[in-house]
Amino acid sequence: MIIAFDLDDTLYDETTFVKSGLKSVSDYLYEKYSISKKHSTNFFHQELVKGRYKILDKALRKFNIYSKYEVKKCLSVYRTHHPKIKLYSQAEHIFKKFEKKSLYVVTDGNKIVQKNKIHALGIHKKVKEYILTSNYGLKCSKPSPYCFIHICEKENIQPHELIYVGDNPNKDFIGIKKLGFKTIRVLTGRYQHVEKSKKYEADLTLNSLSELTKKLVENISRRC
Repeated sequence: MIIAFDLDDTLYDETTFVKSGLKSVSDYLYEKYSISKKHSTNFFHQELVKGRYKILDKALRKFNIYSKYEVKKCLSVYRTHHPKIKLYSQAEHIFKKFEKKSLYVVTDGNKIVQKNKIHALGIHKKVKEYILTSNYGLKCSKPSPYCFIHICEKENIQPHELIYVGDNPNKDFIGIKKLGFKTIRVLTGRYQHVEKSKKYEADLTLNSLSELTKKLVENISRRC
């Protein structure tokens, strides 16, 4: 049995990456414009409560330094920074429990950002392969089954022999369930309260990764 994991909000708390990136933006604004780190950090934290939409634009307008150039520069600082993030403790336990040769990570998103996250979390040392769907083009991002089929071909297995663990019912499961892949949803992160129709949902839902034991996975593979 092969197990593949989503990354953001499945293996670690994605908001910690956002805060880490915004801290780097605060450092940049201080170095270039002498804007107090305390003021910019407080602003970012207040805006995060409302949501992330256009948060960099809002900050630059607040501090009267808005320009398209600065938006792009701040976005670059955010995306290329080396994040201070850590795995969920349950994820650490799973990586120790399961053999490296049976584990994969499949993640959407900007390839530079996702690679930085992978290395900051040490995941590149804990799995057989991490797959950035963006390396194959937007059409291969979830819910496309492309990268999961790639794993099957590499491992010479059938879809029912691969379990995918994710958190986002909007896209994590619908593309692969119909092909026979086994799916598990963990109720963590910003999608934990989202409810979708049966075709979007995973075969099994867990409250956290702490419930994902080898015995449980084997039972799921037999039942589904």
